[in-house]
Amino acid sequence: MNAKYSQDADKIDVRYVAHLARLHLGDGEATLFQGQLEQILEHVRKLNELDVEGVEPTAHAIPVHNVFRADEPKPSLDHDQVMANAPHAHNGQFVVPKIVE
Repeated sequence: MNAKYSQDADKIDVRYVAHLARLHLGDGEATLFQGQLEQILEHVRKLNELDVEGVEPTAHAIPVHNVFRADEPKPSLDHDQVMANAPHAHNGQFVVPKIVE
């Protein structure tokens, strides 16, 4: 059994999770977040007690039908006008700064 997570108590150590996420929490923040996490887990436990037999899973509260617009060609901007607004252009294309990390 992992020392940071106990299945018996369903307790998650906020400091350990913060360490994994490379977050630095102060003592007050860790205490606050631990309490909030425990409240969330208690709410989930209550939801697990509900009888959902026969209830179909849904992704939305109301039925959603095809919400995409029709893919129809429309007039676009003139290429020369667009390139006139570009801060830097070369050979009819935008020039953007190179980013290397």
